[in-house]
Amino acid sequence: MNILSFISLVLLGHVCVAEYVKLTWNITYVDTFRDGIVHRRAKGVNGQVPVPPVYINQGDTLLLTVHNNLDMPTSIHSHGLRHDGATFMDGAAMVTQCGIPPGESFTYEIYGAQAGSYWLHGHRKDDVADGLRAPFIIRDRYSPYEYDEEVLIYLEDWYPTEVPAKMAEILAPGSIGPPAPTFATGLVNGFNGNDSRPIQFVAGKRYRIRVISMSSTMYWRFTTPGHKMEIIEADGITSEPCEVDGFTLAPAQRYSAIVTAHESSDFNFIYNCTMYADFIPFIPGLNPRIYTGLIEYRQDAPIKHMEIVGDDQLVWADDLNMHALNGEPALPMDRQVVLETRAFISTERINFRKLGSLPYTEPLVPSLFTAMSMGEQAMDPRVYGPQAQAYVIPLNQSVEILLKNPQGQPHSQHQHGGWFQIIERGPVDRSELEQPPLPLNFSLADVPFIPVQRYTGVPMSRDTVDVPPFSYVKLRFRGDNPGVHLHHCHLNPTHSGAGLSITFVVAPDVLQKTLRIPDELYEMCARQGIKTEGNAVGNWGLDFTGLPTVPVELVGSSPRVPLPSGAPPNSANSPDSAIPPNSANSPDSAIPPNSANSPDSAIPPNSANSPDSAIPPNSTPPQPIN
Repeated sequence: MNILSFISLVLLGHVCVAEYVKLTWNITYVDTFRDGIVHRRAKGVNGQVPVPPVYINQGDTLLLTVHNNLDMPTSIHSHGLRHDGATFMDGAAMVTQCGIPPGESFTYEIYGAQAGSYWLHGHRKDDVADGLRAPFIIRDRYSPYEYDEEVLIYLEDWYPTEVPAKMAEILAPGSIGPPAPTFATGLVNGFNGNDSRPIQFVAGKRYRIRVISMSSTMYWRFTTPGHKMEIIEADGITSEPCEVDGFTLAPAQRYSAIVTAHESSDFNFIYNCTMYADFIPFIPGLNPRIYTGLIEYRQDAPIKHMEIVGDDQLVWADDLNMHALNGEPALPMDRQVVLETRAFISTERINFRKLGSLPYTEPLVPSLFTAMSMGEQAMDPRVYGPQAQAYVIPLNQSVEILLKNPQGQPHSQHQHGGWFQIIERGPVDRSELEQPPLPLNFSLADVPFIPVQRYTGVPMSRDTVDVPPFSYVKLRFRGDNPGVHLHHCHLNPTHSGAGLSITFVVAPDVLQKTLRIPDELYEMCARQGIKTEGNAVGNWGLDFTGLPTVPVELVGSSPRVPLPSGAPPNSANSPDSAIPPNSANSPDSAIPPNSANSPDSAIPPNSANSPDSAIPPNSTPPQPIN
């Protein structure tokens, strides 16, 4: 048999074993005590929280039927998947569909094109933070790496207050700054990190440990002292092996790592999950919260405690030191889009945030329906409304996002509809730094040094990137997936809920010729009185009669850090307020200031070998711990 015949048989076998996996989610309110501290209402599935993990094989299609028994619309986003040719299955409410109204149902058809670690979560009014989230694993049919078993660890932050109440506090008129922080409890595989069970290891076996952050705000660090980890995947993208001591997970990020068990079962070991945020006060026991779990070789074996070392002595995963296994070279840059994270305090003293010139607000017509109905005008970003912050990308155009974060807190930026290559990271020019509200008393002296780092060889790709404080990142993607794709911060609800989002509209002219939105989605909108054609308010052309009032920024609400005496004024490519216009056909100028002597991100004070909790043993497939 020649090689072509063999490949044909393999592909044929691959197609023949593909399945339709049917799953029903009945979404309701559930009373829960999952953190062991506070009884509160959550959004659950089939009467339970946490929502059990979902597994399919590569090439399968998940038929997820969602019954909405809440008192508000909802939708489900399959985080990390492209949905080629079916952008209406992305699940972003008022972007690619209307929300599923109370009492109604919708079936998502989610094709498992690419193996990897993903998750499913609500995407309407930040209901992800109220418990509507679950790991979603697409198993490799033919993995490039060998391992014996899988272990699943999913991490969450859990707050005592429901999202609507928190959003009302965040967006309350008359505020002079963000509300005081609320401290979360860390959940490991669905429950308080102190209550988890051990991971079972057998001497000599190789384990693929999948770690998924489903946090809404808090960051996590994961280490396995006494065991080296080889990262093989980040956000569904298979990587070349990358040996590390640990990795940091921003909200919505995922990793897979191979861990080889010791040849002897004489000792058990500890692994660490540290939940932290370096943008809220450091209070021992509250921030960070340190959880430890047991890697158990033998129930009666003693624990081998490793020497405690500082985080700065450990090797941490870094996107710019990783390489995609597919060998795809860095994309060329046809166009640059400049985005900048900024506070936006309106004249009503409402604390919004913005990536473009205005805070994002849902349009009155889902943006995909505008793209499908506006003919040639769909190529004009203005038709999507001023607060959709739309950028129109022609088919196959290579786009570089220059994403600046002049703020003293990180942002976990996620892009729907695909992934981006991570090209470069460096310091934001000091003239652009944003002065945080008092009484933090921030000054230039507090800004750390940040080196300019650039990929080498083959860049790593992923769908969620951490943008450290006072830093920029350069990301590149190709507009090869016609659709409407949200790009937003995944800190919920404080950032995305306050407007830190923009919209990429990719090849709307191609969409109009090739895409057919199911009638069911049009009917779902109609039953809610939501228009499905026209511009952002359902009118034609640039007639925005009926547009909700666009907020006006209070002068000086996004102040820069004052420059020292004699410092040069802001340069022309360091915008002082609004981001460059969203022209569909022109590169959005602004080139990043790569100052070698400028700031770097603050690294949280988290001890990798610290104490506190235990995690679940995961069989194949791994299951949540009850």
